[in-house]
Formats: sequence, structure tokens, C-alpha cells
Amino acid sequence: MYDTHWSLRERLIRLGVCLVSALLFWVLPSPSGLPVEAWRVFAVFVGVILGILLRPYPMSVMTLLGLIMLVVLGVVPLDEALSGFADSTVWLVVAAFLFAGAIVRTGLGERIALALISRLGRSMVGLGYAIAVSEWVLGPVIPSNTARGGGVLAPIVRSMAEALGSWPEREPERAGRYLMLVGAHSNLIAAATFLTGMAANPLVVRAAADVFGIEFSWPQWFLGAVVPSLAGMAVLPWILRTLVRPTLEETAPAQQAARARLAALGPWSWRQRAVAVLFALLILLWATKPLHGLGTTTVALVGVGLLLLLRIDSWEGMLQTLGAWDALVWLGGLLSLADRLREYGFIAWFVERAATVVQGFSPLIVALALGIIYFYSMYGFSMLTGHISAMVGAFFAVALAAGAPPLLVVPLFAYLSNLCGCLTNYSTGPVIIYYGFGYVSAPRWLSVGFLIGLVHLIVWVPLGLGWWKVLGWW
Repeated sequence: MYDTHWSLRERLIRLGVCLVSALLFWVLPSPSGLPVEAWRVFAVFVGVILGILLRPYPMSVMTLLGLIMLVVLGVVPLDEALSGFADSTVWLVVAAFLFAGAIVRTGLGERIALALISRLGRSMVGLGYAIAVSEWVLGPVIPSNTARGGGVLAPIVRSMAEALGSWPEREPERAGRYLMLVGAHSNLIAAATFLTGMAANPLVVRAAADVFGIEFSWPQWFLGAVVPSLAGMAVLPWILRTLVRPTLEETAPAQQAARARLAALGPWSWRQRAVAVLFALLILLWATKPLHGLGTTTVALVGVGLLLLLRIDSWEGMLQTLGAWDALVWLGGLLSLADRLREYGFIAWFVERAATVVQGFSPLIVALALGIIYFYSMYGFSMLTGHISAMVGAFFAVALAAGAPPLLVVPLFAYLSNLCGCLTNYSTGPVIIYYGFGYVSAPRWLSVGFLIGLVHLIVWVPLGLGWWKVLGWW
């Protein structure tokens, strides 16, 4: 998250740290066996990743600055620097954002969330499940976990807490503390469940293609996640109720407020019905790719085209979906950098060096150890996207060198890339928003997050490994 309150001096200091770091790598001699061009791309990549972490300017700006530097200094031709913007994974994210904008603008997202709350909210745990199910239902259709959690659900969750007589400064333990934690942690499970559950998930897919040469598609991502995800969602509200005991059990006011708001929305509009039917069609097409041969991105773009042709949404409305165009820039830029690292030989060089480190260890042990290290390394990052960008490709390369099964390593890291956001109160947009409401102190958030992290590892790793074994992935 970019802090607009920093002064120009503070931003320039942070930018200076990024530039100096990139310069240090640039002037160091290229390691033995690594082409100079690959080393210089890596130097700029380091500066960009630091920029994403330190946030002197928005992520898209830092990514563009990195590409401009490579072109101006003659390391990369302009057409290569721009190649990532034509990548199909980038346009999958853009299309998903545009479709999500239609869901929000038509009011379908709010209607779904309120309907679930009005039906499931008979107790505090019931409200917890209403929030969790809302996240799970909206996960595949709103690709930004911040837009989904922070834009759609967080205001509803806060209203629920206030309807139950719980405010940050007065009786937060009554209901609000529990509801905020359920909202934040269920958001991350939903993000892990769907390829379109979080905007940076395609970075994992692209790294899998670059390092292992496999396509981890939307249906495959969901198929691998569905069993541990449902198990994780099933236990989350109960576990949080144990860790953060709300003092209130009667939740009729929140349920009544949801019903009143739902009634105020009136009957379904034709646009809401059309969006729901259209998304069901997209799911069907994604699941039946072998029958028609249309790729995931093609299907998503067809959905956007139908939204416009049928006048369900307008182009003017889509232009206001800023997340789509922002993702086009930062994701396309990061993929351009990743492509150059691979094509210039950095990835191959890194794999060769990594092979000597993991030699002699069991491939399964290496994969699990890398997954746990990767999970807890999130403590050092302030953004899930930065964590994925900086580390997932390198960890894939080490796993490849150890001979670990690709379809064990890729889903393991794909899902942990989202779940690790549970550890801190600064890991991703919706977590920051829920924490910012003031119901949960930082020490409490961190302690609960550590315990939820253990739950994720207990649920997702053994259950996931078993499920992927049943699927024949390893």
C-alpha cells in the first residue's frame, strides 16, 4: 500500500535506497558463469523489489522505472522490455478485474454477502461462517483480495460489529474483534483457493511455467485447493472463537440489519441476473477446456466482451476500474523482468548453483523445508506481491535442482503464497484495512496470526499432500 502522506524528502530517501542497492549489484563483477547482461537485469530487479517493499512510489511506478532504466542503459531492447504486457496471464488479471467491477457496480457482490449473513448469522460463529462463505463465493470473481475484502466485505463486517453494540473504543471484545479477524483470515483462504482470488497469483503460475515448464491452469489451481480450503474454512470460525472469545452470543440485530439492507436493495435487477448467469458460463467454459480448446484468458476476455455487447456494463465504467489498469502495468512489468532473467541465463545459473546446496537431501524433505521457510519469510515483507515476486522463482529453482515433483512444489507454494499473509497486520490490503478499524491491537493480531499460521500448515500441508497424491500429481 502506497503512503501518500510521505513528504517528497521521505520518498526520495526511500527511492535512493533502491537506487543505491541496484547500483551496488550493478558495479559488482558478474559471478562466474553468468552473463553480464543477466547480472545487470538482476541488479535492476533487486532495486524494483526493494521499491515494492519500501514503497517510495506506487508499485506500477517502481516497475516502470526499472524497465526504463534497463532500456536507457542499453541492457534490454524496448520491445523486450514491453513484452510482458502482451502476456496472457496479465490479460487474465485485467479481464478478471473488469468482470469484478461489473459485479460491484451492479450490486451483485453486496447482495450475495448480505444474503449469506441474513441466512447464516444466527450466532457469532454463524456470522463468522457467513463472512467466510461470502469470501469463498466472491473469491473467483473478484481477483483483487483488497477489492473483495476491503471494498465489499470489510464495510459490511464493520456494520455488523456496530449493529451488535461493539466499537473499537467501546466493547471491542463483544463482537468486533472476532469479526475483524474472521474477515481478514477468511480473505486469505479465499485468495489461496482460486487463481483469480488474488491479483499476484498469476506470478506463481508464470514462475511454474518458466522453471518447471508446466501450465498450472485455473481449474487445476482450484482442484488442488478445494479440499484443504474447505477444511480450513470449516475450522477457522471455531478456532478464532476459541482464540478470541466474543462476549456476545446473540446476533439477531446484525441478522436483522442484513435483512433490512437486503430488502432495501429490492428485487434482482436484470444486470445482476445477467452477470450471475454469465459468470456461471465462464466457470463452465474454464472447466471444459478439453472440449472446446479455449484458454483461460480467452474465456475471461469473452466474458468481458459479452458484458459490453449486452450492455450489462459500460466501457466508461470499466475505465473507472483502476485496479485493472494498475495491474496491467505492474504485473506486465514484473513479467518482463522475470522473462529477461530467464532468457539471459540467470535462472539456469541459479539452478546449477542451488543443485550443489541441496544435493543428498530427499526431494520431498527439500520441498517441505523450502515451503516452511518461504511461509515464515513473510515476516520480512510488507506485501504479498513483493514476497511472491522476490522469492517464488528462486525457491522453485532450488526445488527443481533437488528433483522435487513439480506438481507437489507448485501448489504448495501457490497456496502458501496467500496463506502466509496471516502472520502480520501489514501483509496485504484487506489485512491492513481490518486491522485499521482498531478492534484488534497489534500484539494480539500478531499472536493470533502466528497460531492461525500453524493451523494453516497443519491443514494445508498434510491434507494437501494427500489430496494431490490422490490426484496423481506426485
